Amino acid sequence: MGKWEGFFSNETKGLKSSEIRDLLKLTEGKNVISFAGGLPDPSTFPVEDIKKITDEILETKSSSALQYTATAGVAELRKQLVSFSGLRGITGISENNVFVSVGSQEALFILFNVLVDPGDNVIVEKPTYLTALNVLRTRKPQFHGVTVTDKGPDLHALESQLKKLKSEGKRIKLMYVIPTAQNPAGTTMYLDDRKYLMELASSYDFLVVEDDAYGFLVFEGDNPPPLKALDKEGRVIYLGTFSKILSPGLRLGWIVADEEIIREVELFKQNVDLHTPSLNQFIAAEAIRRGVIQSNLPKTKALYKQKRDYMIQAMDKYFPSVVKRTKPVGGMFVFTWLPEKFNTTQLLQEAMLKGVAYVPGNSFYYDYSGANTMRINFSFPSKEEIEKGIEILGNLIKSKL
Repeated sequence: MGKWEGFFSNETKGLKSSEIRDLLKLTEGKNVISFAGGLPDPSTFPVEDIKKITDEILETKSSSALQYTATAGVAELRKQLVSFSGLRGITGISENNVFVSVGSQEALFILFNVLVDPGDNVIVEKPTYLTALNVLRTRKPQFHGVTVTDKGPDLHALESQLKKLKSEGKRIKLMYVIPTAQNPAGTTMYLDDRKYLMELASSYDFLVVEDDAYGFLVFEGDNPPPLKALDKEGRVIYLGTFSKILSPGLRLGWIVADEEIIREVELFKQNVDLHTPSLNQFIAAEAIRRGVIQSNLPKTKALYKQKRDYMIQAMDKYFPSVVKRTKPVGGMFVFTWLPEKFNTTQLLQEAMLKGVAYVPGNSFYYDYSGANTMRINFSFPSKEEIEKGIEILGNLIKSKL
């Protein structure tokens, strides 16, 4: 027992360390090829544009950019996000439907605290974004999982679950879903499936929290409109982030939702951190207004497609044939399934000793199943690191067969 443990609230017992954050700490400054974090390639950062924008803001708008601002966000950024959302097919909204957060991580934290009570029935994909799961776990809901296929979540299985739960008198509160370039699987739902999911949400009356972190980073095939663009009832709560398309260091995300939901989110944030940093918001607003993000996206997508291809080729070359993998159409990750006897958490210790890190896959499952899976990032490592790291991993896996 720690010296001060008796002073900590009971709620701290539900907090779980992020495996990705822990791995980043372990690999920092060491000679380890890291496939662990979802880090963008630094060459995609529009450094000179950000420098120029920042200088001009400090010269012309310093009194506002360095001052406190509204909890919902700087008016100029919310206005720009209305038009920026149109690039994803989201229309018919105003600034009152937009809320700016400290990354999409804070948006998830606030939304799940505002919407989820202990015991509420919540649907998540299997696998899904582990940090969203960690936040949800603190709310102590009743989890229900839907398996992700190569076309996204298995909606027929979901409908069967919904029918069963309804027959038992149980109400679903919400579903957390990543329809586009899913993290960690990399799959993208077809348009017809998106419409099907919206029909289910309406029929069974649950909210949909749509995480669109990689919506602007689909580099192959179709990129259907987000669920929010198909939402006729206001039941979809859409999350976006600047971390993958501008800079993660700015720590900026946003929510698009019904005004009633935005008001509750605003009240909660007032008691958390008052507002998102003003200067960073002004930078993002200008980056949209000047087309910096929009003009940078083709280069970023081309680079990530190239890196994805390098990783797939390396896996096909070095991994044994018993290993299954996804072929992501966007985003930053390849998800793999090793034979059932493998435990990738245990395997990680040996991998790191050999100079490679990845994220064990069980953390992406609400029930910690998937012990034989791993998520491997391709956006951050160089082409040479991808080749070398995958060779090391492949040899390690072969040695355990």
